[in-house]
Amino acid sequence: MFNALTISQIYVLDQDEALDFYVGKLGLEVHTDADLGFMRWLTVNVPGVPDRQILLEKPGPPAMSEETAQQVRELVTKGATGGSLFFTTDDCRGTYETLKGRGVEFTDEPTDRPYGIDCGLRDPFGNSIRFSQPKS
Repeated sequence: MFNALTISQIYVLDQDEALDFYVGKLGLEVHTDADLGFMRWLTVNVPGVPDRQILLEKPGPPAMSEETAQQVRELVTKGATGGSLFFTTDDCRGTYETLKGRGVEFTDEPTDRPYGIDCGLRDPFGNSIRFSQPKS
C-alpha cells in the first residue's frame, strides 16, 4: 500500500508570479523547475523538507482541454477551486509579522483556536493558505 504523500498540487495562473510569492515572500524553496515540453513542472517545499512538495500548476493541456482550462482559470481567480495549503510554524504571530512585512495580505489575523494559534491568507491567485502554531 501507499507509504507517503509526496506532492500536492494547486493551480496558479502565472508560474513566475507564483515563484515570486511562494519563494520570495513565503520563504519556501524551489525543489524542481523543469520544462517537460508539454508543461513546466514547478515544485516548491518548506526549506529542509524536500520529500513533501507543492506542484504549482498552470491549468491547461495536456491535463485538460483549453476550454476546461479557461473555466478552471476563472474559478482560480474567484478562489473557488478549493486549492488550499496548511503549514505549521513554531511562532504564528512572529511569522505573521514577518510575512506582513514582506507585503503578504492576510484574510485572518493570528487567532487563538482550540488546536493552537492560526491565521490565513490567499496567494495572488486566490488559493487559501493557513498556518498554525499547534498547541504543545
